[in-house]
Amino acid sequence: MTSLHTNRVRTRSLGVAVAAAGLLTTLLAAGPAAATPDPGDLMPGTPSGQRVSGQGSGIAEGREIAPGEIPGQDEIVHSKNIKPLANIPSANPDGINSDLAFQGRYAYAGSYDGFTIYDIGNPNAPKTVSRVLCPGGQNDISVSGDLLFVSTDSSRSDDSCNSVSQPATEKSSWEGIKIFDIKDKKNPKYIKSVETACGSHTHTLVPGGRDIYLYVSSYSPNEAFPDCKPPHDGISVIKVPKKAPTQAAVVAFPILFPDGGNPGGPANPGVSKTTGCHDITVLPSKNLAAGACMGDGILFDISAPEQPKVIDRVQDNVNFAFWHSATFNERANKVVFTDELGGGSGATCDEATGPNRGADGIYDITGRGDQRELVFRSYFKIPRHQADTENCVAHNGSLIPVGDGRDIMVQAWYQGGISVWDFTDSDRPEEIGYFERGPLTTDKLGLGGSWSAYYYNGHIYSNDIAKGLDVLRLDDWRTESAKWVWMDRLNVQSQPAYH
Repeated sequence: MTSLHTNRVRTRSLGVAVAAAGLLTTLLAAGPAAATPDPGDLMPGTPSGQRVSGQGSGIAEGREIAPGEIPGQDEIVHSKNIKPLANIPSANPDGINSDLAFQGRYAYAGSYDGFTIYDIGNPNAPKTVSRVLCPGGQNDISVSGDLLFVSTDSSRSDDSCNSVSQPATEKSSWEGIKIFDIKDKKNPKYIKSVETACGSHTHTLVPGGRDIYLYVSSYSPNEAFPDCKPPHDGISVIKVPKKAPTQAAVVAFPILFPDGGNPGGPANPGVSKTTGCHDITVLPSKNLAAGACMGDGILFDISAPEQPKVIDRVQDNVNFAFWHSATFNERANKVVFTDELGGGSGATCDEATGPNRGADGIYDITGRGDQRELVFRSYFKIPRHQADTENCVAHNGSLIPVGDGRDIMVQAWYQGGISVWDFTDSDRPEEIGYFERGPLTTDKLGLGGSWSAYYYNGHIYSNDIAKGLDVLRLDDWRTESAKWVWMDRLNVQSQPAYH
């Protein structure tokens, strides 16, 4: 039986929450769950597989900032323990870069245009190997062997890489998962598509023996959308046979919220109504998953991958507006959930918003088996205020595998930059390093900054929405042990057992 307990802390400022929610609503596109415009629509008909040149160059050394200081436009600032090594500028400066995955010496970077493969064998001088143009937001990405998976959550005219935007009200519109063969890194091949209900905002790779499973997260159904009607109370499960990936198909749609989930406003003002999940992180070594599902956070058992079972469910109707993503610690006795207040497009890292909204929520996992519960402990938010022209809120990050019972992660905060923070003490998290650029613009709210910041084989890699791929080195006594952990792949939402 699923328990539901609510974290009650200090009263939120409802005026700010409603204003942020209004901004997000304004930005929603015709397709379900499209939180930002699709720049791919600006260049329809572009063929896939185009190879482009590009090599990383060093980034000028920045400086530390004084408390309360906001750096100048595009100015690079960082803590003493972080050194910027390289940057490959975006191939499309007007595009939107999204998530990252890693395998061997390669980094795979999604964008609303498609995806780019980088050679990061030399982190000081990464190189562009190929760029596949295949428009469709968000194009979040994961890799397994010779297969690459991307999520399409913008309504398209068909499943091809030549598609154009088309209203979700039309039955022929397509959204879902695209599968590429990446054996030849210079010439990836599109081999299969799988349409899913309400598209695929994000997806999570669940490794297996003969088969790979994908948990597809999507949300925001509408009676006017033929392929995305309410209720939408679960996730799509895709089964991909490793030896026959073109036979990939949806095999289940488990219901995670039989009671409909968080009702949102007006019952819970400023809180998103739960109509699906935004993102799921699995921990295969423990048969666990944590779901960030709009108005709810859930913990579930994935020992039967086609039939995930919810163990516990929590809400925070005081300080969380939109449950966005989740990260387990190494011992699997904590989960960090993020709140994407303002949908990633608002300026919420300021004094008016405060330290508890648009932040991370740290939850301990207590109990055993089906009696495990998520217990709220504290919030973490970057201690550096941002300008009112900078979109900033908690976003994608990963653990730094330091071991020894310590919990440290790196995290993207859009134009708030990249934060390295320690949550070993669940009640007293603290930032121990940072990297950021000053505002993209000083006269109006802009969209930019780090979408995803992940630690992989001794370095931090960030996919900056506007600036492209950044490579950073972290030199800190608290994280030195992580440099001895070497991985052959990393899909962050498929969290490995590092030690």
